[in-house]
Amino acid sequence: MRATHSKKVGTGSSKRPEKLNVHIRNSWRTNLQLIRSIGNMIGYKKSLSEWQCLSEVKMGRGSPIPPMLRRKIVEQYQKGVSQRKIAKSLKLSSSTVHNIIQRFRESGTISVRKGQGRKTILDARDLRALRRHCITYRNATVMEITTWAQEYFQKTLSVNTIHRAIRRCRLKLYRSKKKPYLNMIQKRRRFLWAKAHLKWTVAKWKTVLWSDESKFEVLFGKLGRHVIRTKEDKDNPSCYQRSVQKPASLMVWGCMSVCGMGSLHIWKGTINAERYIQVLEQHMLPSRRRLFQGRPCIFQHDNARPHTASITTSWLRRRRIRVLKY
Repeated sequence: MRATHSKKVGTGSSKRPEKLNVHIRNSWRTNLQLIRSIGNMIGYKKSLSEWQCLSEVKMGRGSPIPPMLRRKIVEQYQKGVSQRKIAKSLKLSSSTVHNIIQRFRESGTISVRKGQGRKTILDARDLRALRRHCITYRNATVMEITTWAQEYFQKTLSVNTIHRAIRRCRLKLYRSKKKPYLNMIQKRRRFLWAKAHLKWTVAKWKTVLWSDESKFEVLFGKLGRHVIRTKEDKDNPSCYQRSVQKPASLMVWGCMSVCGMGSLHIWKGTINAERYIQVLEQHMLPSRRRLFQGRPCIFQHDNARPHTASITTSWLRRRRIRVLKY
């Protein structure tokens, strides 16, 4: 039993020193990298001997040679040392040493050559032209821009390429905001109105009774524009968008001031001058007396046709109601 045990130990002991040496070398490399990182944190400058030790560590494929090691290769080359001896002393491949020396001969520098890579289809000049086109035609789709770019640059371009190029131009596709259209006359009037009321104080704005009416569509309208479904449920009636040509609607009129809220009036259908005067008599005048309690106030309404009709303006004039003009 003892002889058999000693035989097993003897056969296994021959492999143990090799594994132990590999473990010691790996641990030494790990500790050396740790010392290097700590030295960088505290601002310690590495010596040339340390770079030689680091060169023994196998670097990854494509990793650049450190500048200190490149400088050492050039210095030995200038002293007349052969490339084979330089590669052997610094534990580098002969092709690596040859490439560094060849670059030093051609350019006189030891810096790393910038990677070539695949060149972009659109250069800086093309991107400037693309940016000008996108700013000029802001409402164009990516497909329309792609068609224009293919004709203008005479190159084969895809939609994804144009999409990436637009981002390189520091532009991005957004959903545009909805704003009412204003022509130059309307903009001019608004500017003059704002300039005329620029010096109004807060106390004067508190004397304004604001009013407006809105239309509310009942049940239908543009409901269901977005739906959560699977790809196969596109023909499911519960996933349809409900819409009708003339949905039922209600008109709501209301007023308010800094003193509080006025009364609301709801009616069906459209409004004309006669119905608007009835709303003013039944809801505006009581709200005015309740909110201002006999104090002078200014009534505000927009320039809708029932508001600017002759019978409406004459009624306001007879009632001696001061209107905020637009």
